[in-house]
Amino acid sequence: MMQRTKASSSTHTGRVAAVWSSTLSAMARKRSTKTTLFLLLISLIAFLAFFVPVFAPLPPLPSSHHRHHLKKGNTRSFEIEHDMFWKDGEPFRIIGGDLHYFRILPEYWEDRLLRAKALGLNTIQVYVPWNLHEPQPGQLVFEGIADLVSFLKLCQKLDFLVMLRAGPYICAEWDLGGFPAWLLAIKPALKLRSSDPAYLQLVDKWWQTLLPKVAPLLYDNGGPIIMVQIENEFGSFGDDKAYLHHLVKVAREHLGEDVILYTTDGGARENLEKGTIRGDAVFSAVDFTTGDDPWPIFRLQKEFNAPGKSPPLSAEFYTGWLTHWGEKIASTDADFTTSALAKILSRNGSAVLYMAHGGTNFGFYNGANTGVDEYDYKPDLTSYDYDAPIKESGDVDNAKFKALRRVIGLYSGASLTPVPSNNEKMQYGPIQLHKSAYLFDLLDMMDPAQVVESENPVSMESVGQMFGFLLYASEYAAKGAQNLFIPEVHDRAQVFTLCSSEDGGGRPTYVGTIERWSNKKLGLPNAKCASKMSLFILVENMGRVNYGHYMFDRKGILSSVYLDGKVLRNWKMIPVPFHNLNDAPKLNPIIQVAHSSLSTAHAKPQDNESFSKEPTLYAGRFSIEPANQVRDTFISFRGWGKGVAFVNNFNIGRYWPSSGPQCNLYVPAPILRHGENVVVILELESPNPELVIHSVDQPDFTCGSSQSNVHHQL
Repeated sequence: MMQRTKASSSTHTGRVAAVWSSTLSAMARKRSTKTTLFLLLISLIAFLAFFVPVFAPLPPLPSSHHRHHLKKGNTRSFEIEHDMFWKDGEPFRIIGGDLHYFRILPEYWEDRLLRAKALGLNTIQVYVPWNLHEPQPGQLVFEGIADLVSFLKLCQKLDFLVMLRAGPYICAEWDLGGFPAWLLAIKPALKLRSSDPAYLQLVDKWWQTLLPKVAPLLYDNGGPIIMVQIENEFGSFGDDKAYLHHLVKVAREHLGEDVILYTTDGGARENLEKGTIRGDAVFSAVDFTTGDDPWPIFRLQKEFNAPGKSPPLSAEFYTGWLTHWGEKIASTDADFTTSALAKILSRNGSAVLYMAHGGTNFGFYNGANTGVDEYDYKPDLTSYDYDAPIKESGDVDNAKFKALRRVIGLYSGASLTPVPSNNEKMQYGPIQLHKSAYLFDLLDMMDPAQVVESENPVSMESVGQMFGFLLYASEYAAKGAQNLFIPEVHDRAQVFTLCSSEDGGGRPTYVGTIERWSNKKLGLPNAKCASKMSLFILVENMGRVNYGHYMFDRKGILSSVYLDGKVLRNWKMIPVPFHNLNDAPKLNPIIQVAHSSLSTAHAKPQDNESFSKEPTLYAGRFSIEPANQVRDTFISFRGWGKGVAFVNNFNIGRYWPSSGPQCNLYVPAPILRHGENVVVILELESPNPELVIHSVDQPDFTCGSSQSNVHHQL
């Protein structure tokens, strides 16, 4: 279906008036002296005098670019004409920014939006992650941090327009690019981002839920949504035009003919050829590396839009960049970024800052990238600060915010709202932890119905464990030293052995770690055991790939397991349940054990307390007094190894200071409470000997020893 510019009542009026005018001219040329013709002439003049004022006057010539026609009976319209955006008949320039509701606690949505308003933005661009809203088939979540409609209404309340990026694929450095992980468990395997009928059927079903929710919020319907994006940077992935046309068709069925649908692709000819639809079915927008000359790219953009339908728009103007574990924190110069933006705005171009505010990858939702192959795996940090002008904790007292605000104020023509002060941070000091339990000791608490048995290992998705951890267990005969090899593990596997016939059962012995990016054989210890040896492999899903051709990123052990070259069979897969970001509030058995252990906790670690590389739960508490001292804070994990942390049952994300660069996890004030607060962490390998973490008042990205350089990837 074709993208349409809205019809104008004044256009119809002009045609009617032209018909009457030509009729009068023809009659005058006859110069008949007959009375009947004279009377007819008088009658026609009277007719025109009566009816013509009813019609709206014709608009000025397009060259004036002063005012554009409106749809009859509607004072609200957003459209594209004469290579410009028009809002309610007036020329409009988009100066927007990406800000993601799912990376901000709902209590802080308004705070962050007000900071975006003070930056000078008039539009918010936002993704919709399918996996947040449908974590399991048919289980729909639109409450709490997933309350999309409330977020959109808040944008309108604060006088923002919205560019909605409806997917179904979003990228966004978000797990699997926003796709639900359960799509990977379907057999036969789906072909994501294609015209595969089985995949399209699921997309249609999802959009049948999503699009009717947002349709009342379209601009023409009185809401803030001016444009809806289909897919995202598809030209960097494929060229299935049937897929794109199908998305347009479904979007039109739910949203109508008038809303502007758009695509975004990298600003190279190949990307646009593959990733968008020529003509006026969609508006083709572009993105490109900050600092590139934008105007040759905007000229290229015009080739893919219908004549007069190509206002220059950088739909992702990068204010910073993402960072993976093991890299230096990404940063960009404020003056360089501002100068690049000025090149767009100074010639009446439009731009959307990616990101205006990054936020946090709470829970297990961070994404990942790959390099030369799928084994060159690079998971993203918990922080999604992005070196954006509005920092992860909302701070705006920085050079980039000030510089961007200055240039936006210069070109926007609107008066800017005052800049809010930074939110106060608190350091609540050291928090003493104690060992609550070994993770393996808690597995008997798991529901036996959740344990899956199979001759060979199966993926996490196949057993319904979409995020976090899965324990694989098997047995083998002890025959001296043996070599263990797992050709394909996603992403990080800790290997343990145990001789259960030993007195007291003993503890599992840590053997080593197999990582996706540095796969190697492990030598199992030369152990004597009267019974078979137990083999435990704890696999961590560190975030699914969200970009590129290795996106079909199933997790867990994805191959046979070999012991001295022979396949090891008969496996049990035991899910390890931890709360994710959008899980319904409920008692988590593992976290509850950690909480209950606090009543018998020792103040400090005992002198005879031993530490091993066995995954262990630690818990501690701290008090906030008085009530007005509940503020944002950060928890520093310097001196710890790797794990995941929970504050008052909320999953604040992964920590890995030994890899870096992130040392501290952000803890927004709405997670905290007056009085006692409880911290539970799962430490996977090497606890701080003092068992202390620290509440501090600032972020820290100086951990690890990586000297790698960040790279820019579209």
